[in-house]
Amino acid sequence: MRTKKESAPIDKLFYEREMAELGAQYIAGVDEVGRGPFAGPVVCAAVIMPLEKKFLIEGIDDSKRLKEGERERLAELIRERAIAYKICEVDNKTIDRINILQATKLCMKQAVEGLSVEPDVVFVDGNFKLDISLPQQSLVKGDYLSYSIGAASILAKVYRDRLMCEFDKIYPQYGFAKHKGYGTKMHRDAIGEYGLCEIHRRTFIKNRSEEQGNGGQSNT
Repeated sequence: MRTKKESAPIDKLFYEREMAELGAQYIAGVDEVGRGPFAGPVVCAAVIMPLEKKFLIEGIDDSKRLKEGERERLAELIRERAIAYKICEVDNKTIDRINILQATKLCMKQAVEGLSVEPDVVFVDGNFKLDISLPQQSLVKGDYLSYSIGAASILAKVYRDRLMCEFDKIYPQYGFAKHKGYGTKMHRDAIGEYGLCEIHRRTFIKNRSEEQGNGGQSNT
């Protein structure tokens, strides 16, 4: 029996090959970045990658498992080799209005429907379905399990990180370039000192304050 350390590597093309055997030519992966932060948009990317061996990119993985420099390198290769890709964002005000889950679904839908090539099937990271007319398959931890979703994850992460660095220039007191809007102690302390800015998610901070007031814990 293999130990956990010796376990076989994940076959990140397993689901793609499955669909290709059923006749799918264009397989899109879609993923989001930024569901948990206190500030900034949720960003989604949809991408159709070529699956021929000569075009495969070594190292595609869940973006959270990669170092920043490696994500940047891979994102450039993905953009160069992709058959089609689309990156969309839904802002903090919309998140506050319709909630983060619905905002994520909307953002994913916009990314998929914005592809210049219509996919035969869409792999969705998560355990929910999108309001699209195309065949879709939900994959929990899809950014780790699927090559296509992993590529989307990297595009979305690199785009959002760069965006938050731009916001850092506008609102330098919050440290967005360092924490990307997540609820770190540095960020919470800055909110306590300076209040909220235009890109903060009011509902997130209100809910977090109520949980802390009740002695609760939060995983955002």
